[in-house]
Amino acid sequence: MEFHLKEEGIRIDLDYGQLDISGNEEFGFRPFQLMVASIAGCSASVFRKILKKQRTDVSDMTITTNVERNPDDANRIERIDLHYIIKGYRLDDEKLYKNLAVARKNCSMVRSVEDSITIEETLETVELSR
Repeated sequence: MEFHLKEEGIRIDLDYGQLDISGNEEFGFRPFQLMVASIAGCSASVFRKILKKQRTDVSDMTITTNVERNPDDANRIERIDLHYIIKGYRLDDEKLYKNLAVARKNCSMVRSVEDSITIEETLETVELSR
């Protein structure tokens, strides 16, 4: 990866597109947003693959996050809460939590920060009728 200095941050050109990063939201994504997005994105992708493999009938999944930062320690991220809202048919909460635990063990981003950032995952289900 190659990053280039720009007036208010840095930029990288990737196959998918250009990414601007800046401490100022007016000029790009803030680094902490990218950190949270990478953790949520990785966790959700692995979780989704597991659900698909087990043929769990999910029609939609939303992940909301809450981030706690420590202003006394360089605004360091100390905790990220990931809350999954899963819509589907014949959903089993116990099975979903077990699958979420497996996803956690296989998510490279969560595993990379697990000793420095507390990550808590919860879920709720919305049962759809046909």
